[in-house]
Amino acid sequence: MGDLFKAIFGQYAGKLFLLLGLGLLVYMFTATGVNPAPVLTLLVALSPIWIPLTLFHIFFERWQDYTGLKFQDDNGRVTLWVKPPQEVFKSPEAMEGIFAQIWNSYSRDNLIQTYIDGKRPLTFSFELASVNGEVRIYINVPRKKVKNAIESLLYANYPGIEVIELPVDYTAEVKNDLNKHDFMGFHFGKKDDEIFPIKTYIEFGLDRMPKEEEKFEPMAPIIEHIGKCKPHERIWVQWLCTPHVKHDFKNGFLEVKPTWEAAGKAKIKEIMEGEHSGDTDNPFTPSRLTTGERDNIAAMERNISKYAYEVSIRAMYITLDKDKFDGDMIGPILRGMSQWDMIGRNQIGLRWRTDFDWNWISDPSGTKKKYYKKRELDFYKSRNWIDGDAKKHSDSPKVMSSEELASMFHIPGKTVITPSLARVEAIRRNAPSNLPTGAPTDLWQ
Repeated sequence: MGDLFKAIFGQYAGKLFLLLGLGLLVYMFTATGVNPAPVLTLLVALSPIWIPLTLFHIFFERWQDYTGLKFQDDNGRVTLWVKPPQEVFKSPEAMEGIFAQIWNSYSRDNLIQTYIDGKRPLTFSFELASVNGEVRIYINVPRKKVKNAIESLLYANYPGIEVIELPVDYTAEVKNDLNKHDFMGFHFGKKDDEIFPIKTYIEFGLDRMPKEEEKFEPMAPIIEHIGKCKPHERIWVQWLCTPHVKHDFKNGFLEVKPTWEAAGKAKIKEIMEGEHSGDTDNPFTPSRLTTGERDNIAAMERNISKYAYEVSIRAMYITLDKDKFDGDMIGPILRGMSQWDMIGRNQIGLRWRTDFDWNWISDPSGTKKKYYKKRELDFYKSRNWIDGDAKKHSDSPKVMSSEELASMFHIPGKTVITPSLARVEAIRRNAPSNLPTGAPTDLWQ
């Protein structure tokens, strides 16, 4: 009943407030003794100008949503189960290369492609999940443009890997029924300005290819915790990644907004000219940047020089038996994200959840919580995102470079000894003979 009321109210709220506003305007004119007739006459006379502009702004975003969804549906989606080989002798830089090669802005050649065809960047989803006691790595991507390309890239970069196309998505086993199941969703993202990078594999020293026993695997805590799920429990984590592009009218946006390179350069200049940089009136005064500031500048310069994505991170704890919900399983999920924190630069933090700090005040009936849970499960399955903070927009996607992404999601090596992590049983050196050909060029068409 509440959802029905919200739907009806959302449909007619704009018209209702418009009528109330006009009525209030006429009342104010009448109360102050001002004749409203000339003003109304002017509004009617100018209606050929303001009515089309108003309607354009009202329907522009809806039309863009419609054409974008149509383009997305035309491309389809597929979930790939990625089984790591027994031995991985690659650093996360290999995964960074994959992120760089599948990055595609889907450049529009003309306005027809933008506003009729709905051509725009598509979302990729990189996922960790527990399924029937196993920890599995999944990648959900558009079928037409990316599926063949990413298969080829995985086989090329990780010898012995196995990629299996799922006939049915693994999320289908969980029905959106709170009478049988219970679940809780979380949103994560950068805590501070997105220009400041998190701790990446370079800071972990993985770019220097240390010995296997000397490697520090930042994904290990999350994978280990997922591996502890009981038969009735599921933990799902997904990184939703959409190529970061410039906002302008040609790309389907009314508001012009440059890519994050401009903000990065401005922030670097601000640090260089800050209070630690010497005498700003004398250009020949040597810089007195601290070691931390120099490191941050170097990391930012490296970061903005790479392909970037708008990233949203979602995690869900699910119990197939609603009476066996275990709150102790939630804490390690939150703490696992701290592996990429770098104090003084940036951190990965919790930004929203399907719960409230004070349930008895914010949601005494529990209706909101049920609504949020159902919506979150639907959005996980459809690989969509909605900002959980509608007022401050602190939960909006944050830009991350391919280096940052590869640090958080890559094919783990033998340092992750979780027995429940599904790997290829036998070492296989060659890619399958039926591997798609010509895929990388198809990606750019």
